[in-house]
Amino acid sequence: MSPDAEPHALAEGAPLTGAALIRDQVRRLPDGPGVYRMIGEGGEVLYVGKARSLKKRVLQYAQGRFHTQRIALMVDLTRGMEFVTTRTETDALLLEINLIKQMKPRFNVLLRDDKSFPEIVIRRDHPAAQLRKHRGAHTLRGDYFGPFASANAVNRTLNTLQKAFLLRSCTDSVYEGRTRPCMLHQIRRCAAPCTGAISLEDYAALVDQAEDFLRGRSRAVMTRLSEAMQAASDDMEFEQAARLRDRIRALAAVSQETLVNPESLEEADVFALHSDGGQACVQVFFFRAGQNWGNRAYFPRIDRTDPDPAILAAFIGQFYDDRPIPKLILASCEPEEVDLLAEAFSLKSGRKVEIRRPERGEKRALVDEALTNAREALGRRLAEGSAQSKLLTGVAEAFGLDAPPQRIEVYDNSHIMGTNAVGGMIVAGPEGFQKAQYRKFNIRSTELTPGDDYGMMREVLRRRFGRLVREGGSGETTVRPDLVLIDGGGGQLGAALEVLTELGVDDIPVVGVAKGPDRDAGLERFFLPGQPPFMLEPKSPVLYFLQRLRDEAHRYAIGSHRARRAADLRRNPLDEIDGIGPGRKRALLHAFGSAAGVARASADDLEKVDGVSRALAERIFAAFHKER
Repeated sequence: MSPDAEPHALAEGAPLTGAALIRDQVRRLPDGPGVYRMIGEGGEVLYVGKARSLKKRVLQYAQGRFHTQRIALMVDLTRGMEFVTTRTETDALLLEINLIKQMKPRFNVLLRDDKSFPEIVIRRDHPAAQLRKHRGAHTLRGDYFGPFASANAVNRTLNTLQKAFLLRSCTDSVYEGRTRPCMLHQIRRCAAPCTGAISLEDYAALVDQAEDFLRGRSRAVMTRLSEAMQAASDDMEFEQAARLRDRIRALAAVSQETLVNPESLEEADVFALHSDGGQACVQVFFFRAGQNWGNRAYFPRIDRTDPDPAILAAFIGQFYDDRPIPKLILASCEPEEVDLLAEAFSLKSGRKVEIRRPERGEKRALVDEALTNAREALGRRLAEGSAQSKLLTGVAEAFGLDAPPQRIEVYDNSHIMGTNAVGGMIVAGPEGFQKAQYRKFNIRSTELTPGDDYGMMREVLRRRFGRLVREGGSGETTVRPDLVLIDGGGGQLGAALEVLTELGVDDIPVVGVAKGPDRDAGLERFFLPGQPPFMLEPKSPVLYFLQRLRDEAHRYAIGSHRARRAADLRRNPLDEIDGIGPGRKRALLHAFGSAAGVARASADDLEKVDGVSRALAERIFAAFHKER
């Protein structure tokens, strides 16, 4: 696709708005395919659409005959328009999808949860291929299998593959540093090619079997393993036969766990949409290699006037904007412009893609099952949303806010004696926890006294709200909160207010939440500026809600701290010494077994290692004994 990306100029003279502006634009538009953008006050993109004929499509807005109040409002808010012409309507559709995901216009149906799915990759850039979980772009050389609906689905499959095919999961640096098999080999989860317990040729055969299994040829793999087990038994190699039996059982467990494995589906995704009360749920099931690889529920942003075919078309288009497209897509209703959508997917993937609404048989049963899941998931969300709305109203009453908060930010710090200090920010609102907007702050200041919680809180808030002031709340990461909760009492609250006052942000309510005596839940005290501390009713739902917010912030901060501490612990001290690259590091580890062994060695012993000069030996010795 190579669209002629030349935006047409806006009308000169007196500024036009709404339908008048659109009528002026129509006079200069071509009668060909393209994408249009409706621009609001301050350059906000209100809507992105595509058309077979830009002139005819935009003319409909100019005529002022609207099916819904929402479209009338959009036209009324329009302060400018931009256009991109394309060669074909298919190109226009692909460009429209990309722009919607990039710009997130307020009047478009929007897929809000667009994070990548986890996959399994067999790396082929090492003599002993590594089996690992992967998320994101395919930058590694190897074979990718997915998508899986969740990290749990990937972990279960990886666990099975390790049992069945004994493939390594360790990093290359760990592999190169091994002198004897690790615990995974002892519990029969790895063939240990690192130490020569299996030849690279035999290991490659295990890798090929794992690939066959992931490509749907599991029956052939199990047949070969059964034949090998029988042969080992006939030769009275009972230990080998028992190992093969355990591998067969592991593969059989996968078949038993994934009960919904339709024989007629080798590679397909199933989409089912249920809408009600101005909200919608799309349930997506993934089938690869003849197996069900999980499902996930999505709740796109819609308007109550959007018809189901339009919602599903917009959702599916955005869903595959940056994901691999399967051969077959099954849907609970036929998406709008389904032939055009299938043509665009075929063009993008380089193979024929079919989009169908099955009427009967096994495929219809799968769609019905997905639709039942969508209906139930939306029902739960609507019930939770009603309860959440009441809780936010209660929070507003408890803290004297003008209106229920739509965005609550909660802050907490975590450290051990001041080391690996991390600040955490979690976000909650009418739809619950907004985990995509959580943020962690590695404490950078070298002037803080270890364990200075007030200083840490000042740094976190100065960085977060300093960015808010600089960028003016124009992005998702800098949007203004309606309420800030600080984990701590009057001192923490004072530190927070000091920073906000310094930055000129004095219109955001800030509340300190102090734990009760002995950290007892239910006895929390709340601190507001200029007021004495107070408590809420011990069994108040609002109190429980605030406890959940505080506990989530605590969990997130501790998790971030532990991850940072674990990264420090994994760092090999040899990496910090000048002159030691991967080759010398490997030689030293082989010679002394570990970094601790290197630390105990004398300079004379270090010099005996290949590639280590006398000067480098003395530098290594000094690095480990500098404190002495």
